[in-house]
Amino acid sequence: MPKRLITMLIITTASMWALSGCDNSTDTTAKKTDTVVSTTGSAVANTIDWSVIDSGEKPADLANYQYPFALDSQNVRDYAEYFKVDNATAQHNLTVSMASNEALSKALDQLSESYVSHELTDDKDMKMVIHTTPDVAAGSYDYVLAGDFAKGLVLPIEIKPDGKKGEVKAHGEVVE
Repeated sequence: MPKRLITMLIITTASMWALSGCDNSTDTTAKKTDTVVSTTGSAVANTIDWSVIDSGEKPADLANYQYPFALDSQNVRDYAEYFKVDNATAQHNLTVSMASNEALSKALDQLSESYVSHELTDDKDMKMVIHTTPDVAAGSYDYVLAGDFAKGLVLPIEIKPDGKKGEVKAHGEVVE
């Protein structure tokens, strides 16, 4: 037992050192100064520079797209049943949701401390909603995924400066 405790302490300490060594506050500050500033009334709002987020990828032809999940796979059927959508929508949403961190990480580079939370909608028209503090201007953008897993699929992104943060239940279900 003492050996396990010492091992856990060493791993925890090493993890903390690694995390504290990853301070990118100077990078974030530099990127934040690159954002466009606009005035609406007397409030100043940061506006996302979508050209920085753009992947440069062209949207795929969905009629011929080779999804990583078969239309009749158990994962697709379970998703369709749970979210009450058809299998084709479930196949698309499952793939896009698994690749969504690509777009989120690019948005977070600009949002920095203005980020509050995010969510993916699970309906026919899936989108990522990023909730921010009120100092960020509302906006939207169709991000084309570039990673091999979902290359060419489009993830609509919506910025909502409502300061909303979901509450998490015991089983990990988000309540709004």
